[in-house]
Amino acid sequence: MTPFNRHNILDTDLYCLTAEKFSNGRSNIEVVREMLDAGVRLVQYREKEKKAGMKLAECRIIREMTREAGAAFIVNDDIDIAILVGADGVHVGQEDLPVECVRQLVGPDMAIGLSTHGPEQARDAIRRGADYIGVGPIFRTYTKDDVVDPVGLEYLDYVVANHDIPFVAIGGIKEHNLGEVVRHGARCAALVTEIVGDANIAAKITALRNQMEAAKE
Repeated sequence: MTPFNRHNILDTDLYCLTAEKFSNGRSNIEVVREMLDAGVRLVQYREKEKKAGMKLAECRIIREMTREAGAAFIVNDDIDIAILVGADGVHVGQEDLPVECVRQLVGPDMAIGLSTHGPEQARDAIRRGADYIGVGPIFRTYTKDDVVDPVGLEYLDYVVANHDIPFVAIGGIKEHNLGEVVRHGARCAALVTEIVGDANIAAKITALRNQMEAAKE
């Protein structure tokens, strides 16, 4: 069993996501193995275009890998798959099932994350009972086809100043701008192509963590 629960699932620095089409020919399993070997403690499975059977098969493997590594595992959107594999959390968007409906499906223990793009959505997420929120996209991102316009650092500043709910900063975050995100109050940051697209994932994760630590000084 992992040490994570719905209340502490974001107690980590890097929130890593899968994105096989940006992984330079490597499979999600290969990439996640490299992430975990580098000490990553939270992985989200996000594959928008794969068939459900393939997603389930991959999630079953990644669930075991993360459990063995003592890392948390979150499934994006696919609530049924999250339940079937015993994920630690599920992450949904503004157009997916409402948080309270997700809670009915997943039960009392699984963490529920909700993407938010502005102050009203943050307040609504808290009212509905989300365990954490995604704050972004901070910068422009091209990893999703249905992405909204960047919200900038202003929305991040708002969440830091006004809410205690755990959050992950996401969207267009790279090594060169990660420090700025941390200086604006983010303690957990999600990166996609910057990690999965790197030839040396372990070295990239070390560099990112160094940036985060430097920004805190």
